[in-house]
Amino acid sequence: MNKKLTCFAVIATLVLCRQARAEFVVEITRGQAEAIPIAVVPFSTAADAAASFDVAQLVSDDLARSGRFKTMDRRDIFDEPHTGAAIAFDDWRRLNNDYIVVGQMSAEGPDHFNIVFELYNVLTRQRLLGYQIGTNRAGLRLASHQVADMVFEKIIGVRGAFATRIAYISVLGSLPNKSYRLVVADADGENPHVVMQSNEPLMSPAWSPDGLSLAYVSFEDRLPSVYVQTLKTGQRHRVSARAGVNQAPAWSPDGKKLALTLSTRDGNLDIYVLDLATSALTRITDDPAIDTEPQWSKDGQSLYFTSDRAGGPQIYRIGLGKDDRPRRLTFQGNYNARPRLSPDESQLAFVTQEDGAYRIATMDLHARGDIQVLTKGRFDVSPSYAPNGAVIIYATRDRGRGVLALVSADGRVQERLASSEGELQEPAWGPF
Repeated sequence: MNKKLTCFAVIATLVLCRQARAEFVVEITRGQAEAIPIAVVPFSTAADAAASFDVAQLVSDDLARSGRFKTMDRRDIFDEPHTGAAIAFDDWRRLNNDYIVVGQMSAEGPDHFNIVFELYNVLTRQRLLGYQIGTNRAGLRLASHQVADMVFEKIIGVRGAFATRIAYISVLGSLPNKSYRLVVADADGENPHVVMQSNEPLMSPAWSPDGLSLAYVSFEDRLPSVYVQTLKTGQRHRVSARAGVNQAPAWSPDGKKLALTLSTRDGNLDIYVLDLATSALTRITDDPAIDTEPQWSKDGQSLYFTSDRAGGPQIYRIGLGKDDRPRRLTFQGNYNARPRLSPDESQLAFVTQEDGAYRIATMDLHARGDIQVLTKGRFDVSPSYAPNGAVIIYATRDRGRGVLALVSADGRVQERLASSEGELQEPAWGPF
């Protein structure tokens, strides 16, 4: 096996093998030059509500983190209106704000809060949005993300994804005392929850379409097996533990099947589809090459996957019909792997090799198949689209440690999510 193919096989199985209570440090490494100026004024709060949560700060942080907005520093906020009637629009316009968010949070009971907010266009004085959200104390963070989502969508025209979740693998310690954790957290990396912990490797988390379950690979029996775990109850069951390789699970759009990479008796890797209700297995590819990393089309009628059948890793698409044959999609460069489809199926994100480094790229599926390299790291892998298609999360290395990073689908906004402990790898962005 040549050197490039060896690296391909390693990435396909043990990407970045190197937390869950550790806080994330979010660093915007590249913002959008034409970011929209907006002020999120601190919400008025009753004394007991004020001690609970700073809604406006999280909304401001979310919008700033998107790279699409330039939020006004709270130290520069000269006035604190809480309703539209109290906004001195001329003053806010002189400070170069295009939009302003005002609101109030009140305590309606021992564990019930009411959040009321409004969004205004400062230039036209037009009220663009007004909404009320009721929640308990535990739900204040989610409610704040929802406020940011609504503001984002109203101004940008794209549904916000701040209230969604990510899954990733965290690795603590060093051999022979490594600990692997499957973690689910808010999209900003906060509020992490350990779903599964093992002294053996965990990898390849994949969200079910309804966001209620995760499929993943575990080596807890010293051999790779695919598990499906229900997040609410923690109940899990092993769905594939066949002799040899069991890896790279991917849910069908209807949540009834998993595409998998399995090995035959001679050790060759091919793509299969597993019916979760009947355990029936259908072989999709049959080639001496390595076929791995499947990803479903949105209609569930075909699969994207990585194969080295042309001499090096490239991306293919195959229909699920009996006589369908694979069609090669990538031709630029000698290494393209780990395909991930955008929610609207207009783009394909993948790992490409450029100047000896592994980077995240996208290909336009509707035009000429043009490829755009989005990142500039040395080892950027495991791309996963946000459910709105606006951002891609991926794993990379920063100062010798595994971290997560984000890049906008157009490459103009980049940021890094670094944990205070552990190595982070294989992120997967959950659905709405």
